[in-house]
Amino acid sequence: IFQKWVNREISNFDYLIQLNTMAGRTYNDLAQYPVFPWILRDYTSEELDLNNPAVFRDLSKPIGCSVVFIKISFFRYENFEDPLGMIDKFHYGTHYSNAAGVMHYLIRVEPFTTLHIQLQSGRFDCADRQFHSIPATWQALMDNPNDVKELIPEFFYFPEFLENQNGFNLGQLQISKEMVNNVVLPKWAHSPEDFIYKHRKALESEYVSAHLHEWIDLIFGYKQRGPAAVEALNVFY
Repeated sequence: IFQKWVNREISNFDYLIQLNTMAGRTYNDLAQYPVFPWILRDYTSEELDLNNPAVFRDLSKPIGCSVVFIKISFFRYENFEDPLGMIDKFHYGTHYSNAAGVMHYLIRVEPFTTLHIQLQSGRFDCADRQFHSIPATWQALMDNPNDVKELIPEFFYFPEFLENQNGFNLGQLQISKEMVNNVVLPKWAHSPEDFIYKHRKALESEYVSAHLHEWIDLIFGYKQRGPAAVEALNVFY
């Protein structure tokens, strides 16, 4: 399968799905749900230029390792000492993939809506903490060293999860007083279908094809643990 991918006989999407499966990740387990990378960092332009390397995220670094947070991650690792000696040093206290994160993204679609409500003791979480905007979600990653969520495969094929087709009352944002309804899309996407189309196109772009192996090393490869993980600022609690 690796050789097929190198020879471009299978797409980046298919290769990532296969890797997730081989790693024991499955749609049947929210705690081991398939994980996909954030691949873009431009969610504000009117047009998405896939020939411009500047629109893409740096796939060689963990998502929590933006330029601003490199020092924070490094400091946390260097200065962490568990008095009981039970917990190893880490750069991030949360994880790039977990059950709550999957429910967060898929809150508008059953059975995830019901699972989210159960997790939140019988009601929706407050509106400001919900997944309500793709540009805002990316900005939150850039502003918060404790948010290190990667994506799920649905961002590349399932436009329905971006729409509140069931008409759930997801509450009101505190500052703008706006009701949370459909997910707010980047300016360059004219509809959920258009977002999926362009996002998938970005995944199969020349830039991502040339750099995807760097992200795979972090999540599925030799930079997951040990000295290579420490050097890559890729150690999780």
